[in-house]
Order: sequence, then C-alpha cells, then structure tokens
Amino acid sequence: MIDLKEGVVEYLEIEGQKELKGAVRISGAKNAALPDMAAAILTDETVILENIPYLLDVSTMKNLLEHIGFRIEEKENSVLSFRLERVASLEAPYELVSKMRASILVLGPLLTRFGYAKVALPGGCSIGTRPVDLHLKALKKMGAKIKVEHGYIYAEAPRGLKGSYIHFSKKSVTGTENIMMAAVLAEGETIIDNAAREPEVVDLANMLKKMGADIKGEGTDTIVIKGVKRLKGTDHRIIPDRIEAGTFAVISALFDGNIIIEEYPYEYLGYVHALLEKMGVNVVKISQNQVVIKRSGRLKPVDIQTKEYPYFPTDLQAQFMTFLSVIEGSSKITENIFENRFMHVPELRRLGADITVSGRDAFIKGVKSLSGAQVKATDLRASAAMVIAGLIARGKTRIYDIYHLDRGYENLDSKLRLLGASVKRGFEEINS
Repeated sequence: MIDLKEGVVEYLEIEGQKELKGAVRISGAKNAALPDMAAAILTDETVILENIPYLLDVSTMKNLLEHIGFRIEEKENSVLSFRLERVASLEAPYELVSKMRASILVLGPLLTRFGYAKVALPGGCSIGTRPVDLHLKALKKMGAKIKVEHGYIYAEAPRGLKGSYIHFSKKSVTGTENIMMAAVLAEGETIIDNAAREPEVVDLANMLKKMGADIKGEGTDTIVIKGVKRLKGTDHRIIPDRIEAGTFAVISALFDGNIIIEEYPYEYLGYVHALLEKMGVNVVKISQNQVVIKRSGRLKPVDIQTKEYPYFPTDLQAQFMTFLSVIEGSSKITENIFENRFMHVPELRRLGADITVSGRDAFIKGVKSLSGAQVKATDLRASAAMVIAGLIARGKTRIYDIYHLDRGYENLDSKLRLLGASVKRGFEEINS
C-alpha cells in the first residue's frame, strides 16, 4: 500500500496458467476487525486485538480512532492495543468516512458512551446504495435526537440511551453491530429483531461479553442486550476471514487441490461447501484448521442465489462467477443483496467470458479458457475475481484500480507468489 503521486496508477500484472501449490494462511476477517476496533470506544481501559489484518480499511479505521483520541500501539505483528486516554473529538470527518463506509460503526459507541456524535454521511457506493436510515431509526427509538444536515449526522443523547425493541425491516450487518454496541451501555433491555446472523456479528458479541456486556442470542434472528454501567478492557483474537477463505477455495479448486489452506474457518462456510459439492468439488479437512479442496470429477455448472448468512454470501459472488465462466454448461447467478454488483461482468467479458445480464440475473455459458487482457477492479470483491481470472487466463492480465484489493485482502499478491504464481505490481503514468 503505497501513496502514489498524482498522475501515476498502480496495477497488478499476472502471467496466467502457472502451476500453484503449497500452503497459504487465511488472515483475520476485515469485517470483524472494523467493528471490534470501534468497540474499543466503549471503555476507558486498554483493548488488545490479535490477528488484525494489514489492510487499507483497517488503516482508515485506525486513523479515525486516532482522530477521536486513541493511542494505538503495535505490540507485535498483527497485534494492536487501543486506549482512549483523552477524547480529542467526537466527530468522524468526511475525509475519513468517504474512504470507508464502515466508519459509520463509530456512531453507536460514541453516542452511548459520550452522549454525542457527529458522523459524516458515507455518500455513494459503487455496488449500490447502503442507506444508514436503519441505524438512525433504531437510535431514535432508543431516545437519541438526530438531525442530518450539511452532509453530517448529528446525534445527541445527553441523558443516555434507553433500551428499546428494534425491528430491522431489512437485515443489516453494520446496523446490527451499531445498535448492539449502542445498547450495551444503554439503560434497560434492548431487543434487536431480524438481526444479522453473520459470524462477524457473533465475533463482536463475544468480544463485548468479554468486556462485561450482557448479550444473548447472537447468531440468531433475535439478540437481547441488557445495558450495564461500564465495560472493561479485553484481549480478543479476531476470527479468520471467511471471504478470503472462500476466494482461496475457488483458486484451489481451479488448480486441482494442490494448495493447503491454513486457518480455514470451516464452520462458517457450510452453504458454500454444499454448493462446491454440487459443482464436483470436495472440501477435505486434514486437521482442525487446515483443508485441501479437490475436484471429485468433472466440474459442473450450478445456479447460485446470494442471500444473507447462513446462505451464499454476496461477497463471493464475483469470485464464483469467474469460476463458473470456465465450467462447461450454463449457470445462473441471482444477486439479491446489492442492485449494482455485476460491474465486473464487462471486465470478465474482456477476458473472453460469455456472460449476459438481465436485471438481477447473470447468465454464464462456460468457455474453454480465458485470455489475458487489460481490465479494472470495479469494487473490492470484483478485484479478487479479476485476480482469479488472471491466474487461469492464457497470457498476461493487467488489473488497474487495485486499491480495491488492498482494502480487503491482506498481501494477496505475496501469498500467490509463494504458491508459484507470476504476480507483480507495477506503476504507470497517466497521459493527461
């Protein structure tokens, strides 16, 4: 992750069809690390987080917490300590929020602990609208006074938040996490109905319980939180990243199972494993946290529908589309979560994929092979799809806008080189 001069773009160049084999370790989950970091706001004691991935989004959250007043120290590799010694600001400014929508996660903790928060509206998103109105409606039910003007959310609760019954009209991971953090210091009981069930939500609940929170029902549709007076510091290890694990599962299947995947969160990927089996791919445990992923026969096309956990994750849709693009036969992917998440399709077509889109459906006809070309990463998960395509394509593939990749995958290019891939970063001047 290098700061680039104006007029210079960074790209990833991959020479495809190299044999991949060896072992790869899955990093800590980005989508668990960010709320866990925000939860440190809830205590005046030290919080130590282990297995933190080195990512652009994590760096942005770190900068935001330092802006608030945190002292953050690296204890050892992937271990950071957080302590809010002096509150410098109760604001999440636009220049930081605009880089990462998950910055909204500081709203609940700041409001419940300090009675005030000013958080910039996240703005647009390349994969569709992700409104924060669910967060704001829930906080209003808990007694917060909220106004939105000049691009900022101003939230006040000078006498503290009150427990309430919160029904989410739509499942929201960050909404569930924000309200869970707001509720742990609120007066009385809060019930979150239609809560998100993702492992990252459970990880946050486990961390909060270590800090002294009273939470029940995490991992189900109904979470019950009884507010406490204060929370203490804790030492918490972040769970492995199931999306990175799923990405390497696809890579391993495409290269016929010569990769050992370590720190693999087997229990979080049951639905994905069942789908892989339908495709002719077996996930084989070789130890408690190691798997190999092998073909059991001829690869077969499948139909996929994205849906909230525990079903097929939208964050693996692009990677599986690349996989299906080289499997003989016809497949269909229906995207039910985000309305704009097929922007990688034109890029895959540039590589020779046969994909057509109609509304929320993508129809994929498998081709014999892809051929290298210049493409761009249109969002975080699409960047991984382009990398997978480059690995299996004939010739060289050059991927631009790879800052997306650095937002959510820790050292992916380095991990691939250790497996034998021909992957290098380069820089190119933009002609004005």
